[in-house]
Amino acid sequence: MSAVAAIVSDATIVDVEALLDTAVASVVAAVIVTLSASLAIYGFATAAEMRRTDRDLAAIGAGVLAAASSLVFAATIALGIYVMING
Repeated sequence: MSAVAAIVSDATIVDVEALLDTAVASVVAAVIVTLSASLAIYGFATAAEMRRTDRDLAAIGAGVLAAASSLVFAATIALGIYVMING
């Protein structure tokens, strides 16, 4: 075996563990962002509909859902930006 072949065989071409960690984190983040954005839209739409039909308690509940989902969405985006900047 030549010296070049020995050097190449000891080298790591792809860090599979880091690649899998990145893939799992991206899937989890995508699910959280999609779910929180969808729940926020649903909450805002439902709150508006409940206000129009004079169902105040349901409107408040839907508004709380919309607000909480919006906060989760914003926090997820902020965390993603933080991780990208600081590694």
